[in-house]
Amino acid sequence: MTEPILDQINSPKDLKKLTDQQLFALCQEVRKFLVSSVSRTGGHLASNLGVVELTVMLHRLFDSPHDHIVFDVGHQSYTHKLLTGRKDAFSKLRKTDGLSGFPRPAESVHDAFIAGHASNSVSAALGIAQAARLKGDDSYTIAVIGDGALTGGEAYEALNNAGRSNTRLIVILNHNDMSISKNVGAFAKYLSSLRSSRRYLRMKRHVESVLLHTPLIGKPIHRWLRRSKSIVRRVVYPSTFFEDMGFHYLGPIDGHSLSDLSSALSRAKELAAPVVVQIETIKGKGYLSAEENPGEYHAVSPSASTGENYSEVAGRFLCELADQNDKICAITAAMKYGTGLQHFAAVHRERFFDVGIAEEHAVTFAGGLAANGMIPVFCVYSSFLQRGYDQVIHDLAIDNRHVVLCVDRAGLVGEDGETHQGVFDAAYLSQIPNMTLYSPEGYEELRLCLKQAVETETGLVAVRYPRGGENRAHTLSPDCNFQFVKDGTDTLLISYGRSFSECVKAKAQAQSDASLLKLTKIAPIDHQAVKTAMAFRRIVFVEEGIYTGSIAQQFSSMLLEQGYHGTMEILAIRGEFVAHGAVKDLLASLNLDADGIVKALKQEETPNE
Repeated sequence: MTEPILDQINSPKDLKKLTDQQLFALCQEVRKFLVSSVSRTGGHLASNLGVVELTVMLHRLFDSPHDHIVFDVGHQSYTHKLLTGRKDAFSKLRKTDGLSGFPRPAESVHDAFIAGHASNSVSAALGIAQAARLKGDDSYTIAVIGDGALTGGEAYEALNNAGRSNTRLIVILNHNDMSISKNVGAFAKYLSSLRSSRRYLRMKRHVESVLLHTPLIGKPIHRWLRRSKSIVRRVVYPSTFFEDMGFHYLGPIDGHSLSDLSSALSRAKELAAPVVVQIETIKGKGYLSAEENPGEYHAVSPSASTGENYSEVAGRFLCELADQNDKICAITAAMKYGTGLQHFAAVHRERFFDVGIAEEHAVTFAGGLAANGMIPVFCVYSSFLQRGYDQVIHDLAIDNRHVVLCVDRAGLVGEDGETHQGVFDAAYLSQIPNMTLYSPEGYEELRLCLKQAVETETGLVAVRYPRGGENRAHTLSPDCNFQFVKDGTDTLLISYGRSFSECVKAKAQAQSDASLLKLTKIAPIDHQAVKTAMAFRRIVFVEEGIYTGSIAQQFSSMLLEQGYHGTMEILAIRGEFVAHGAVKDLLASLNLDADGIVKALKQEETPNE
């Protein structure tokens, strides 16, 4: 039995030995492997199926790692990982201590730049290309960016700088009409209009074929046309946006045709100057279900999720609030389904805004809505909100605009790793004047906080909640401020959000008489909560977030200002980025689960921190 071609690929160099027929067979094997493997482990599927031929030809024609391939977002990097010697690691894709679901330079020399957030590839690639130029290096740098990522402003800032740079930069624009949410905005329409230029490509190929087969004069004329600006081309196909910015432009190209990709990429190499190569692909290519429903198959889980989750609860309740108040608007940055806003979009279409992958714009846009009397609610992942931090301060907080931020995926998110862990938002949002920050523990408390944020608060408010479902370990009634459960008189456990349930479990496991203090409003911290804590000799604060600047540190500082003389221990994430893995495994490794809290309770007192 013939050995599968994929099993013979240990590095990109192996691709250069294959025939065209073997390359075609390899693409089929890669798709079959991805569907089988990702179905078992979970991960991003549709986007990876769409770029198989492109990735194969990139590694066939270029020389990684000497040439650098930078993937935007990184959802589409699985074929790249397969072709760079990581096939055997796919059984632990996105698992603890396993293969990352995104490009990760610490994992392989073939991963030129870290990925996870959209729209940064051209910026990173231009920096790499400029460094190569300064060193006298003849390497090429390739940025692979989708049309969805081109809704982000950073991409345009980079294109503006890159087009007239004297670098060997190649930008592969993968046009598949599909980001996680449907692409929006004028540029999406512009890219779609370029499809009509296929008539130019057909005519160009026909003319080249005729000239190359014309004796004596055919080849000289062909060379002259390639060197010229091609007046005929300008008549048939006017200048593109990219050419106006200084790029050469090639395309649109069939992104599933190995021969077309080979011709276009070879031509891009010959130009040795900034080039945009636009390819047309089908997201989910080769797997009918993913082709028909690319959004559903953007990311798949090894098993179907059941029950409600925080995103769905928030999205549906926001609909209920908007039914009663026609000033409420909902905003997403290309994450309608991820944040549960598909329900709002269906019922209150005129008040629903998808701004594309543009978090900075979303924040300021919300400020504009608020300035003219509306109540905007921006639903966004914690790690993505980081991109709009300046706008939160400058455009919302200073003028105390009544905007509600629904901060989804707050805390550890698990398999997506360092770029997606929502462990910074409590620290960075709580530093901002005029900010009110809620961190509800369960669904009922989430609804209560959302209602308070929309209907009662008057300034900037954020409601943060984790990925997945609730896991409450008690029957406390929902509260928007803080709750105190008195037991013993010596030790007090303080926490907020889902960490409070771990504290309740730890108290039961250790059979401890520690009292409990749950904060729901975590900024500003209630002075009465601090006064309550003053009565305890020992305090253990548990926080699923970064240690420096944490709510725990702020609480500790307030205690000291009031003359507290006991000890305070803080269990939090100290000085590290948290890698990918199951949330329960990550919590255990950080000593933030019930077992870790039990250890802390049983330790002897330590000096005040």
